[in-house]
Amino acid sequence: RVIPSRHDYTTDRLNGLPVVTTSHRGSSAFSISPVSGNNISLKSVYNYSYDLEKVTPYSWKVFLDNEGIDVLYGVSHQSGIYTLKFKEDELKHIIINNKDGQIKINNGIITGYQVVSNAVTSNTTKVFLYLETQQKPEEYGVLKSGSIINEIEAIGSNESIALQFSENTHQINLKYGISFISEEQAKANLYREISDYDQQKVIEKGREIWNEVLNKIKVEGDSDDNKTVFYTSVYRTYERPVCISEDGRYYSAFDGQVHNDQGTPFYTDDWIWDTYRATHPLRCLTEKELELDILKSFIRMADQMDEFWMPTFPEIMGDSRRMNSNHGVATVLDAYTKGLTDFDLEKAYLACKGAITEKTLAPWSGMKAGVLDQFYKDHGYFPALHEGEEETVPEVHHFESRQPVAVTLGTVYDEWCLSQIAKIIGNEEDHKYFLNRSFNYRKLFNATTGFFHPKDNKGEFIMPFDYKFSGGMGARKYYGENNAWVYRWDVPHSIADLIELMGGRDKFIENLEATFNEPLGRSKYAFYAQLPDHTGNVGQFSMANEPSLHIPYLYNYAGEPWKTQKRIRKLLHEWFRNDLMGLPGDEDGGGMSAFVAFSQIGFYPVTPGSATYNIGSPVFDKTIVDLGSGKTFTIHARNVSFENKYIQSATLNGKEWNKPWFRHEEIHNGGELILIMGPKANKDWGASKDSAPPSAQFNN
Repeated sequence: RVIPSRHDYTTDRLNGLPVVTTSHRGSSAFSISPVSGNNISLKSVYNYSYDLEKVTPYSWKVFLDNEGIDVLYGVSHQSGIYTLKFKEDELKHIIINNKDGQIKINNGIITGYQVVSNAVTSNTTKVFLYLETQQKPEEYGVLKSGSIINEIEAIGSNESIALQFSENTHQINLKYGISFISEEQAKANLYREISDYDQQKVIEKGREIWNEVLNKIKVEGDSDDNKTVFYTSVYRTYERPVCISEDGRYYSAFDGQVHNDQGTPFYTDDWIWDTYRATHPLRCLTEKELELDILKSFIRMADQMDEFWMPTFPEIMGDSRRMNSNHGVATVLDAYTKGLTDFDLEKAYLACKGAITEKTLAPWSGMKAGVLDQFYKDHGYFPALHEGEEETVPEVHHFESRQPVAVTLGTVYDEWCLSQIAKIIGNEEDHKYFLNRSFNYRKLFNATTGFFHPKDNKGEFIMPFDYKFSGGMGARKYYGENNAWVYRWDVPHSIADLIELMGGRDKFIENLEATFNEPLGRSKYAFYAQLPDHTGNVGQFSMANEPSLHIPYLYNYAGEPWKTQKRIRKLLHEWFRNDLMGLPGDEDGGGMSAFVAFSQIGFYPVTPGSATYNIGSPVFDKTIVDLGSGKTFTIHARNVSFENKYIQSATLNGKEWNKPWFRHEEIHNGGELILIMGPKANKDWGASKDSAPPSAQFNN
């Protein structure tokens, strides 16, 4: 992964030229700074003004306007190539900066490593570099106090090597390889992928690769803007995880060792809390082999760590155990129930079960289970503290707090997933135990208010309570990043029971409507000062954060699918546009982008692990999803337009279809969904109680 090194998209400043980004929120490891001029004091990293930028998935073109340097970059898997064109007849310099580690030069070739880490995991990883230029420098050495000195190696923080080229050099071509194993492997990676300095060949190969990948879903009709939004969204779902196998080997920060991948590429950097809802399910359709490799990587990580626990936030630097719950179990179940069975399910189950029952449920912690977890096991919910009550439990993160409602709701869903896997592998005792526990969300449901309400360790609701603002920063004392209005709906495995808890279909719909229409309750300044991740607001609904993504589809469960169709179209039109507004908030590794991609083609996986899809309202006339092995799933939306967003009737595989959902098995070997669209709702379509999508049952 490579991204321009800038504070944000609106700035016109670049902090050097990038080499490799090891985390989606991280900066580039190493930095390249070209500069021209005689008798100047050189800097380690230049802050460039830039213009005329053009970004594609496989190339980057930019003009450094103050310096008069044209930059063209081509990217491969573990290597890259820059062409730098200068205008002035002055000395040219290339400066390679290393933030923390070792950098050295020998015969004009730069090698070294940078140490990368983060604030959560105590593990560190070295990123090794091998870099060479086609044009040979006249002088080179370590950069000290603005000048090149006659030394060839530097170790420490913010060290740089500088190369000096003659005044007559007007173009410098450089290429490099990166590795997590060694400098020698970095060189091997470079020469495996970029054997010469033919940059256009690298760019064209990248273009071919991305065209092949994006062509797995073909859309026809509608506007170019919507196609741009769609393919950008699909592209973003490939941002994580990353394959770090190098010629059959990989370095694992989970045990600090180099391993043979035994023919199965190793993937890491997948923040599963963000991606289990839609990104993994999308891969189950279009990238089955890739998804299997990722799941096998998860199991390897569990094997390599001190405890045999499924990872939650596996990164280049190890598992950082961020957010709440352990949703790797959902990715395992979802894949298996959709026919991706070529992995050790029983071993995966044990890793998932360990992560949920042996590790603390306290957010952002990798510690073993403690007193709060024993309380959860005994009482079925995670206990909350009253406002002002001091935290004394060591597993609880000082900033992230307990998040007891979010933890309870997330974990009961995880336990439902465990129950379903246990059933598949024939462990009936675990199946019954975890299925029973998966209904424990009821213990936090406040029947008087219709919200999930935190309880203390005595079983009493925390009072007084404000469902918008109680819980401090990000509502973390009780929820997580979002307030109670969002977590009101966070039981994706058991929507039918939630409908009953709320008093039936009419009341459920009334509460859904209220979510989209309830005012912020404060000024935007005050609301977002406390809930900075709860953005993209439509009432109290947050389009910008993953726990909200399934909410617009819940009308399908209560007899009013036409409202799902209306709501989805409105959300797509208002929040996902081909302009600077971009995405409304918390896009993490394809989490939100996968929601957009699914919703634009007309369906969405509300409950990963159930192997079902909810139907929404497609925006394209025709979509062809390549399922692999020559099989396709085609969605026709006849008469579809901006106005014609309501389904009038439907057929699935040639049969009349009056349900707002379908099973994966109905399209697994290919299929065709035909939707007849119109400008006004057919309120009868998919409305009967028998047509509702399935939910968890005690006897399933």
